[in-house]
Amino acid sequence: MSKSKKTRIQHVLRVEAKKQLTPHMTRMVLGGPGFDAIEFKSVGESPATDQYIKLLFLPPALEADPQAQQSLNLERPFDMEALREKLPTEQMPVTRTYTIRHVDHLNRQIWVDFVIHGDEGLAGVWAKHAQPGDLISFFGPGSAYAPRAESDWHLLAGDEAALPAIASALESMAEDARGLVVVEVRDAAERQPLTVPEGVDLVWLHREADFSPETTMLADYLAELTIPAGDVQVFVHGERAQTKRIRRILVEEKGLPRKGMSLSAYWAHGRIEDEFQAEKSTPAGQIDPE
Repeated sequence: MSKSKKTRIQHVLRVEAKKQLTPHMTRMVLGGPGFDAIEFKSVGESPATDQYIKLLFLPPALEADPQAQQSLNLERPFDMEALREKLPTEQMPVTRTYTIRHVDHLNRQIWVDFVIHGDEGLAGVWAKHAQPGDLISFFGPGSAYAPRAESDWHLLAGDEAALPAIASALESMAEDARGLVVVEVRDAAERQPLTVPEGVDLVWLHREADFSPETTMLADYLAELTIPAGDVQVFVHGERAQTKRIRRILVEEKGLPRKGMSLSAYWAHGRIEDEFQAEKSTPAGQIDPE
């Protein structure tokens, strides 16, 4: 007898507030009765600091048409199995992966930060137009990373997409932690105040342009970095091609052990998330060579 597939729980939260953090970053504060059913993740005895959730969105045409949603019984939580039987693929809810920036247990809320670039895409457009009272649903969270207190040195690096996880990790570090944080953003206006231990250096890289293979600076900066000996814990997340290059720099050129690194692509330049996710099982989508 084959094992039955584990049913994924779909959580529903309400937009309780939104805050413009920078010109291109908006924070959504989500809460409501559904908070109590969320199983937040830990790594050992420490709360995970890269807890990712898969938010569910309707295709833009349906998202903007409440009457069509009502006629199709598109209410959250979505009954995905029932919808697959009656809707064409192009009308099905789709997922977008985001990191929980902060879990506020006292107020039973989570914060999710969105990078917004105009009116393209799904998640950013939703965050741009969402108002308090709107509902959002998601699967998760999942995670496998938290800073280890026993590490001699921490390296955290990424672009705007990784900034929420990096900020959360910094807030959980021991006061005597040592290391380096490198964050690449569009320009100085996209910086955010971060809580950084005294022994951790923070470097901001400014592209002065939108991301492109020509403007990105992160991998080049890390290629010139001198990494101290000892137990080094690495967290590097961001654009796929750059993350693959950074893996080569850290592992093949600088000799750091690959095991134990949190090294992953959050997105891929020139790909929407559906394409990006579909490519994960292909050589092009894998961070490590076979």
